[in-house]
Amino acid sequence: MTPSPVAVLPRPALAPRSPSMRDRVDQRVFGALYGRALVYNTCWEDPAVDRIALELGPDDRVLVITSAGCNALDYALCAPAAVQAVDANPRQNALLELKIAGIRRLAYGDFWRVFGDGRHDRFPELYGDQLRAELSPFARSWWDARQHWFAPSGSFYDHGLSGWVARGVRAYLRMKPELREGIDAMCEATLIEAQALAYQTRVRPRLFGPFTRWVLSRQTTLSMLGVPHPQRREVEAQHTEGVAGYVRDCIDYVSRHFLLRDNHFWHVYLRGGYRPGASPEYLTPGGFHRLKAGLVDRVHVDTATVTEHLRRTPVRYTRFVLLDHLDWMAGHMPDAFAEEWQWIFERAAPSARAIFRSAHANPGFLRDIPVLRDGAAKPLRDHLVFHPERARELTRNDRVHTYAGFHIADFPCS
Repeated sequence: MTPSPVAVLPRPALAPRSPSMRDRVDQRVFGALYGRALVYNTCWEDPAVDRIALELGPDDRVLVITSAGCNALDYALCAPAAVQAVDANPRQNALLELKIAGIRRLAYGDFWRVFGDGRHDRFPELYGDQLRAELSPFARSWWDARQHWFAPSGSFYDHGLSGWVARGVRAYLRMKPELREGIDAMCEATLIEAQALAYQTRVRPRLFGPFTRWVLSRQTTLSMLGVPHPQRREVEAQHTEGVAGYVRDCIDYVSRHFLLRDNHFWHVYLRGGYRPGASPEYLTPGGFHRLKAGLVDRVHVDTATVTEHLRRTPVRYTRFVLLDHLDWMAGHMPDAFAEEWQWIFERAAPSARAIFRSAHANPGFLRDIPVLRDGAAKPLRDHLVFHPERARELTRNDRVHTYAGFHIADFPCS
């Protein structure tokens, strides 16, 4: 059996509790960042794993939290009936809108330069002539002021909160030439054995020093990566060395099992862009042309919380992709967590399925927060049918590998 990337302690996940002063400060920091910025410039969940777990068919209607929109477009390539992207942060939806506009209006070469390379010397011209009219008023206003994000002197993937962190990491590597050369060797390796050796001998001993541990222990750093304080607590509850140890174990696993030159999730942040042959499916020639031929029209965007969207739609969804936001809701707003699930049950089609990720392999919200369904208030683990063995099997093939828990849950017919 493949070893787990996380050293799990023999104690349960933390149950929801009253926030401490530190929690309240951390939440204000996270809220201030989230409420003013694009957090994610690319998705950090592996849709190849999701596709297998979801088993999408032509009659499926998928609800997915938008994030950077990459995975919503990936699911559309499976040709379901509809993909509804929902996000409370309008900047995330503005990014998906720009991608949809580019698929509809641009030639593949230009689209690749914009979202593959992350830069285009004629982006203002393309934006004004072909993309801007396709956008909603908010998205138009947002991108009007940020056309320089695609300037040839930089990269789109250096922008947004996660992009700023990646840019900071690369700046740090420039000051550590031996470490940078080791990472370059990993990115260029064509054999997993050579990559693992470069990591073990040239990168790992230099990467996880006191400075790195200090940076990863700061909530501001984690907030910029989209990790709120309840998720940090979940990590700290199960790993003896806290966030830094957790991240180290994740990178250990990725380095031993997945070539970085083919692993676009990590490659884009280490190099500032994708490379042909290692990119999300929507950026491949085949994926782009299939979306352009009509599949992109099955993707819809709504700026709302999941609860707000479900309240106002009559649609019955067969698939729910909830990313990792349940960690934050359960730890910070358990009542809102319960309300969201009540609406999910209300709008779920018979035999629907949900997938979600967590910072904890066995998150406390599965057993600690009662959710009302059909007049019965019970924890999620008693409402849903989980497939833990299948989830663990798929996790071994997850190219991102930064979540301790991946969960597949079916909605039994009432």
